[in-house]
Amino acid sequence: MHDLSKLKVSSSPHIRTAEGITHIMLDVIIALMPALIVSVYVFGIRALFLTAVSVASCVVFEYLYCKLLKKPNPVNDLSACVTGMLLAFCLPVSSQWWMVVVGALFAIVIVKQLYGGIGKNFMNPALAGRAFLLASWPAAMTLWTAPRAALPLIKAVPDAVSAATPLASLGKGIVPDASIADVALGMVGGSMGEVSALALLAGGIYLVYRKVISVRIPLCYIGTVAVITFLFPKGDLGNMESMLYSLLSGGLMLGAIFMATDYTTSPITKRGQIIYGVGCGLLTVFIRYFSAYPEGTSYAILIMNALVFLIEKISMPKKFGAPPKQKKEAAK
Repeated sequence: MHDLSKLKVSSSPHIRTAEGITHIMLDVIIALMPALIVSVYVFGIRALFLTAVSVASCVVFEYLYCKLLKKPNPVNDLSACVTGMLLAFCLPVSSQWWMVVVGALFAIVIVKQLYGGIGKNFMNPALAGRAFLLASWPAAMTLWTAPRAALPLIKAVPDAVSAATPLASLGKGIVPDASIADVALGMVGGSMGEVSALALLAGGIYLVYRKVISVRIPLCYIGTVAVITFLFPKGDLGNMESMLYSLLSGGLMLGAIFMATDYTTSPITKRGQIIYGVGCGLLTVFIRYFSAYPEGTSYAILIMNALVFLIEKISMPKKFGAPPKQKKEAAK
């Protein structure tokens, strides 16, 4: 007989791993590097400068907030760096540096820290920062720059180098000037980090390989958009053209791979992740097709972020072997 009195009972988790938040965030940063490289190639050194400003601003605001409130400083977990990169990737390269700073302030202080910090915010900070900037300076946030244009490093970008995006053409129901290959490679106008679908897919494959994210949300999100845009093409576009341009243009790949999969703001249940991904896809297509705004990714994800509590409530599995009353209470 074993002496059970020597057994030690501790609280969960009982399985521990050396990988923590810092390791996960570092993997996300590595996965974002291909898109950053393409952005610098397409838009020049200004893209790198604005990304650096965004990252530095997020880190500084998080440090100062925690220092002021005498909270443990989380800067070393690299989550602020990831937020800074994602925020910059959502912005046009024509953005003024001070707009990036304002967006970082809103994302870190208002959306992240005021709700308790990492793991407690109810919506994606980078997308919320972008939505705030779009509502505050809509003209500046929709000034897209032609690829390979000579851009100043800090000064305002002249309107002469502006160009229409493929999504703007899709919104009018006409075939974009850029080919599908150009759209896939990133040789088009658009936000800094969303232009190259292939670079974003490469980053997504890396995250799946490293088991940082599951394919469930991106696959349901992208698959929903693919099915709807194939079955219901816009204007003069054929079914396949409509689907490919819709998948490869705008922020769909960036949002589906890096934003919608955020641990804090996405469901934890498998069935909930499927519902969440399909919902993001439906809302994205709905906004793109029926609103005056040609892009719908950011708002679709933010809306679904707000519904995660409800999705988890209806998708939570019932307790195995529990009486019917307990099963009903567990499902609530």
